[in-house]
Amino acid sequence: MERRSLLRHSFNISLITLLSRLLGLVRVRLEAVVIGGGAVASGWFFAFSLPNLFRRLLGEGALGQALIPLVAEAEAKGGIRQVKRELAVIFAWLGAILGAIVVVLSVAAYLVRALTQDATTGYFAQSHVQIFLYFVPLLMPYAFFMCFTGAITSVLNYAKVFVLPALGSLLLNFFMIGGLYAILRGKFQSDDLIVNLRLLSHLVLLSGAVQLTMMAVILIRYRRFPAWKERHLVNGKEVLRKLFKILLPGLGSGALIQLSFLVDRAIATAVGPQAVPALTYVDRLIDVPIGIFAVSLSSVLMASMSRAAARGDHGEIVSELIYSLRQVFFISIPMAVVVIFFHDTMLRLLCFGGRYRAADLAAAQTVAYFYGAAIPLFCAMKVIVPVFLARKKMLTTFYVSLIAITLNIILNLILMHPLKQGGIALATLGSTMISLVILVILLVREGFEIPFGQIALSFCRTTLIAVAVAFIVLSTGWMRCHLEWSWSRQFGLFLASGVLFGILYLVFAVIARSPEIRELGSVLKRKNAAK
Repeated sequence: MERRSLLRHSFNISLITLLSRLLGLVRVRLEAVVIGGGAVASGWFFAFSLPNLFRRLLGEGALGQALIPLVAEAEAKGGIRQVKRELAVIFAWLGAILGAIVVVLSVAAYLVRALTQDATTGYFAQSHVQIFLYFVPLLMPYAFFMCFTGAITSVLNYAKVFVLPALGSLLLNFFMIGGLYAILRGKFQSDDLIVNLRLLSHLVLLSGAVQLTMMAVILIRYRRFPAWKERHLVNGKEVLRKLFKILLPGLGSGALIQLSFLVDRAIATAVGPQAVPALTYVDRLIDVPIGIFAVSLSSVLMASMSRAAARGDHGEIVSELIYSLRQVFFISIPMAVVVIFFHDTMLRLLCFGGRYRAADLAAAQTVAYFYGAAIPLFCAMKVIVPVFLARKKMLTTFYVSLIAITLNIILNLILMHPLKQGGIALATLGSTMISLVILVILLVREGFEIPFGQIALSFCRTTLIAVAVAFIVLSTGWMRCHLEWSWSRQFGLFLASGVLFGILYLVFAVIARSPEIRELGSVLKRKNAAK
């Protein structure tokens, strides 16, 4: 895949992802005002993390990544017909496994809550752990819909269909924004937050069902819908053998990453009821720069590198990796600087008000420092991991993930007492950095010639420009807003400062002759010429 084509596909997905993330920020604003940052928010977000765990693990994670090289092999051997046969086997087993997972976890949460609940008070007055157990059975079916959606997205990405699947990511935010706004306006006819969130969970499931239906229609449109015939399912042992050979190491690696996420949240519940919401709200904030470009680029890279790996073209893989890293740093570093320097204003605009108080805001500020600094590392991981997955090196990523989660748990236990939820964020930053270093060392040992000087130059130049621009914006005094100001006045001030930051960053990048801005400009010119 030509470099400009690689960036162009990523740019198209990024525009949709940007819209999704902006809607996500609106949703976070409503969540903060409606749910707050205390026990109810802690239980709700922790419960929501379970279906999201399986979505990341089986949908967007190991299964989706394993499907791409498998589909590539099937199409090379037997064309589209062979792909449809193998997908029938895979999807049948996926449905059975997901159904069992949903039922087992839902029943387990219901039984534990029933055995531990205080009958005199009911669930309304229970701790954040009891609230978590209450919402698990209501939200777990969402995992079924989203795992299938993620798997279908991977199949379509290999067929070079990127934009239409990305559009489906908007649905959850649309449904949740509508539901949260209805709660805020009192449309659900109840003053009880738990009852209202129960109704909101129904909207979550509806959004998942609608998105899966849309993906199935797109799969039919591009002639990849599974061929549901009994003999294909009966004779699918070889298909499953090949799938699990690729899947299991990646599944183990993904499971470790998601286990690390759950460990973070579990430890956060021990810190206090404000810790989980603080981590969640800041995570949503930094998810914007990560999702806008890095995740989109990772989706395109996985398909492109799988083709290069099938040809044994390591030179193309390295070329795409270096090109992608430079572009990722050019986009993610200024966003990291913005979060580090201006997180107080951003969190105030995003969350403050309603049930979200000043103490909740203070709890999130230390998290923002460390999560903000980790943005370039998170983005770089999204680019480097496909180099291993495209070459079916899932076992390597598994071992690296094992090291990372072990280190993360140790750091969590050490740092949680002096820094509370900020220590959990710092532990994530440290373990991610170590993982990144290990993966790069392994690539060098495998014979990949990585021009570290070129990457370091790009990283340092971009960092210096972004930090210099941040100090210039701070020196204007524009960001010195106060709590007593109206939300619209604070937002207008922040928007003006953001525009000033962006303009100065681009100007300084042109003056410094950053090649990344020329490459982005060439993509935009080609897009305009094609219209």
